[in-house]
Amino acid sequence: MYQTISTTLEDNILVIAINRPDKMNALNKTVMAELALAVDEVYKKKEIKSAIITGAGEKAFVAGADIAEFLTLSPEQGATLAKKGHTIFQRIEECPKPVIAAVNGFALGGGCELAMACHFRIASTNARFGQPEVNLGLIPGYGGTQRLTQLVGKGRAMELMLTGDMISAADAFAMGLVNHVVEREALLEKAKEILKKVHAKAPLAVAKVIKCVHAALDKDVDGFAMEIDEFGACFATRDLQEGAEAFTQKRQPRFTGE
Repeated sequence: MYQTISTTLEDNILVIAINRPDKMNALNKTVMAELALAVDEVYKKKEIKSAIITGAGEKAFVAGADIAEFLTLSPEQGATLAKKGHTIFQRIEECPKPVIAAVNGFALGGGCELAMACHFRIASTNARFGQPEVNLGLIPGYGGTQRLTQLVGKGRAMELMLTGDMISAADAFAMGLVNHVVEREALLEKAKEILKKVHAKAPLAVAKVIKCVHAALDKDVDGFAMEIDEFGACFATRDLQEGAEAFTQKRQPRFTGE
């Protein structure tokens, strides 16, 4: 079905792998279009409860964009390219099902931006992160200036983007850019371990948490008011009834997402 990505569904987790290891999994138009289709699958298919985005091979998660595609672009075409990237990455960020980036190797430029669009990140010990666009006379174009600042703070984000420096997985963990650092062979298992915990929770509540957390960073949204509304909306769900009954009966809840 796909030419530049691969997908595997197991235990209700869709693993989406950028599959251009000979090109360090660089993003091009085809990758972005196919990634958008895979994300649509996550939204639409009930059997998919969560997703992991990773890179094929041992060297790279995504080592940036395919720079050869940039050489003939006009300013208008460049802006159109960035807008498409923003749309796809925002759809990942706003997915009501959890999406984890499992970062193996280089996550540079658009690759770092893709990882940051996921709900959180797990890195292998050999992972490297960076926004080196200034080395090409560019700036991050797929949300990097905004998400990196949100995740690590203005000062650190400014330094990383102005110098174009790469940082190690350990440094990324210290900055709060990644949640966990594990050996490469344990990377996917760690991501799956976390997602299986989430799968045991109420799906509607999970979606509402994701929505409300994003609202905390949206200047145009009153996140506190949204939390009140979404908290109230939980009382119309069967899952709340099941969760409360299971708690009082001292048993594990059986959530249905209703």
